Amino acid sequence: MSKKEKALAKLRQNPKNVRFEEIETILNRLGFVKRQDGTSHARFTLGSHIIDVPKRKPYVKPIYVKLLLEELDKIEELDSSE
Repeated sequence: MSKKEKALAKLRQNPKNVRFEEIETILNRLGFVKRQDGTSHARFTLGSHIIDVPKRKPYVKPIYVKLLLEELDKIEELDSSE
């Protein structure tokens, strides 16, 4: 299991205790580029895919983690079908 897979598995197992920095690290490993900073949200882009993540201290709300995982699953499905 790669670091990327372990990190995503950790998010899936416990979406309640996820820090913004963890999400940022995962998205950077997947090739996303942080496009917006300095506001309450950060925008990550990978080609035409855009993911917005709100910055909250100490943890990102679980609903946003679940939405992030759903979006990443959609991207993997698109990539595997090409």
